[in-house]
Amino acid sequence: MSLLIKDKEIVVPGEGLAEGTEYSAGNGTYKDKAGIVACRLGLIDIREKIINLLPLSGGYMPQRGDTIIGKIDDISFSGWRVDTNSAYSAMLSVKDATSEYINKGADLTRFYNLGDHIVTGIINVTSQKLIDLTMKGPGLRKLIGGRIINVNSYKVPRIIGKMGSMVNLIKDHTNCKITVGQNGLIWIDGTPKDELIAVNTIRKIEREAHTTGLTDKIKKYLEDSYKNEKA
Repeated sequence: MSLLIKDKEIVVPGEGLAEGTEYSAGNGTYKDKAGIVACRLGLIDIREKIINLLPLSGGYMPQRGDTIIGKIDDISFSGWRVDTNSAYSAMLSVKDATSEYINKGADLTRFYNLGDHIVTGIINVTSQKLIDLTMKGPGLRKLIGGRIINVNSYKVPRIIGKMGSMVNLIKDHTNCKITVGQNGLIWIDGTPKDELIAVNTIRKIEREAHTTGLTDKIKKYLEDSYKNEKA
C-alpha cells in the first residue's frame, strides 16, 4: 500500500513504482498483480494519486487541447500551413484564424505572413495526424519581437512548474515576457541582457529537470546571475 519511488525520480523499464491499490497507473506505467510498474525509462510525475512517467527524450506529439508556438510556412487560398516543431504540420483555416470576416480571395498575408510565429491552439488531431489549429482563445496571438528558443518538449512541464510557478519565477526576476508552447518552442521578450539570463535559466532547468529541489536552485541561480551583472 505504498510508493516504492519518489516524485521526479528517474526509473527504468520494469521497475516497481507502487504496491497495493492506493495509486493508479497513468501514462508510461501499467498495473500487475504486485502493483504499478514502469513501461519505459522516464521521470516520475505523481498527481492526484496517479503515477505518470514522462519520457526524457523524443519528439513532440501533437495533442488536442495543446497550446503551441507554430511558424507559418505556407499560405493557400483557404488558410495557412503551420510548422508545429514536430513530424506533422498543421492547418489554420480562415474561419479559425480571426473573428474578423475575410472576403474570398483576400490577401491573407495581412493577417499572418510566411515566417511569422504564432501562439495557437490545437483543436483537432485525426488518426492520420491531420492537425487543425485555432487563433480564437485567451492568449492566442501573433508574436512580435523577442526571440524563440527550442527545448525538449518533455521538459516543458518542469519549465512551467506547478501552477506556472517556475516560469513565473523567471518572469519576475528577468522582467521578460515569456510564452511556453507545449511543443517545446518558447518565446522570450525583454532587454538583451534579461533575455540572455532567461535563456540560460531555461537551459539549466532543461538540463536538471530530473533533480530534486530544482525551484530553490533556479531561484539562487537567478539571484546570482543579477549579482554577477552588478559586480
